[in-house]
Amino acid sequence: MAFQSINPANGERLAEYPAWDSAAIEQALAEAARAAPAWAATPLAERCALMRRAAAILRERREALARTITLEMGKLRREALAEVDKSALGCEYYAEHGVAFLADEEIASDAGRSFVAWQPLGTVLAVMPWNFPLWQVFRFAAPALVAGNTGLLKHASNVPQCALAIEAIFRDAGFPAGVFRTLMISSAQVEGVIRDARVHAVTLTGSEPAGRQVAATAGACLKKSVLELGGSDAFIVLEDAELDWTVQQAVASRFLNGGQSCIAAKRFIVVDAVAAAFLPRFQAAVEQLRAGDPMDEATTLAPLARPDLRDELHRQVTDSIAAGAVALTGCRPLEGTTTYYAPSILDQVRPGMRAYEEELFGPVAIVIRARDEADAVRIANDSRFGLGGSVWTADSARGERVARQLECGCAFVNGLVKSDPRLPFGGIKASGYGRELSLLGIREFVNAKTVWVR
Repeated sequence: MAFQSINPANGERLAEYPAWDSAAIEQALAEAARAAPAWAATPLAERCALMRRAAAILRERREALARTITLEMGKLRREALAEVDKSALGCEYYAEHGVAFLADEEIASDAGRSFVAWQPLGTVLAVMPWNFPLWQVFRFAAPALVAGNTGLLKHASNVPQCALAIEAIFRDAGFPAGVFRTLMISSAQVEGVIRDARVHAVTLTGSEPAGRQVAATAGACLKKSVLELGGSDAFIVLEDAELDWTVQQAVASRFLNGGQSCIAAKRFIVVDAVAAAFLPRFQAAVEQLRAGDPMDEATTLAPLARPDLRDELHRQVTDSIAAGAVALTGCRPLEGTTTYYAPSILDQVRPGMRAYEEELFGPVAIVIRARDEADAVRIANDSRFGLGGSVWTADSARGERVARQLECGCAFVNGLVKSDPRLPFGGIKASGYGRELSLLGIREFVNAKTVWVR
C-alpha cells in the first residue's frame, strides 16, 4: 500500500509515500515513549515558547502550506491561507495561556494545603481528517503538547504531504525528537496503535463509524478518548430575520470548503412566514457560485476531495428526490469533472429521506419548512447529530432563548458556527463527546491530580 497525494481538481498525482511496516511503527512508538518523561518534566514556560516558535514557522511558511492544502485536497486558496493563519493563532493562544491554564488550583479542605495539579497523561494518538488538514491537527496538538503530552498523528490517507509538513514544523521549531511524530499507517493499523501500552489516550475527528470503532477500542483498553464526529447543523430562519444578511451568511456557511465541514449549515429550517421571501434569494445567491481551479481567486466553489465522495453525495441526493424531495437547483455532478458537484438546494425534505436523516458532506443545502419557532426547534432537535446550530432573527434576546433550546455543543445567534481557540468546541449525541480548544481543551488530556498536604 502507498499513500497517494492527488490533486482533486484535475486528477494529477502529486506524490506517493510508502506505508509503514511494523518495524517503522515500533520505532515511532519507542521514540514517543522515550521522549515522554523528559518532555513532561520540561518547564511549562519552555514548552509554551516552543509552541510560539511553531506558530512563527506557520506564518513564515504560509504561502507554501496553503498551496499544499489546495493542491492536495482542493480547498480554495484564500480559504487555505485562512486555515494556516488560524492554525498559527491556535498555537499562539496556548503559548500565551498555557501557564495560567495549568497552574495548580488551590482548594480549601481539611488539609494544611490541598490543590489540583494538572499533569500530562503521556502519549496521545490523533486520528485526523482531510477537510481541514492543518487546523484539525493543530487544535489537538497545541494544547496536548503544551500540557506535556507527546503526540502521534495518523492523518487521512489523501493528505500525506500535509501530514509530513506538520511534523516538520514541530521539528524545525525545536521540539525534542519523538515529541510529535506523523505515522504513515492505514486505518486498519490504528487499532493496534491504540492498544499499545505506550499510547495513553486517543482523539479522533472524522466520521461517525470511525468514531464508534476508535471509541470501542479505547474503551476496551480503558483509555481516554475525545471524539468530534459528523454534524447536520440546523440553520433556523425566523420570520424577523434580516434577509439579505441571512442569505449571505447561509451561502457562506453551507458552501465554505465545498460544503465539506462538520459544522457547515446543512439543514435550513425556514418558518413558513418567511419561506417565500427567503428561498428565491437563497437560490439566486447559490446559483452565483462558480466552480473552477481552486488556485484561481475567481473560483467560489471548490471540488470535493475525492471522486468517491462525490458519488456518495449524489446517491444521497437522488435517493431523497426519489422519496419526494424537490431539486430547486443543481443536484447533479458537473459534467467533464471527476470531483465537482453543482451547488445545490433540496427543498421539501421530510423525515425518512436520506437528506433528512444523514449528513450530506458537500455543496448541497436541504430545506425543511417549519410552522413557527417552536416547530423549528423541534425539527432542529430531531436529529441524531448534535454538533452546532444557528438562529437568525432581528431579536437577539429571542435568538438566545432559541439557542438555549438547541441540542448541540455550540449554538450561534446571527453568526456562522465556527471554532475559536477561546471557546470550547465539540458535540453531543452522535456528534461525539469531549471538548477541544479553550481551557476545557487543554484539560482533556491531563490527570487532574489531587494533592493533600497536612
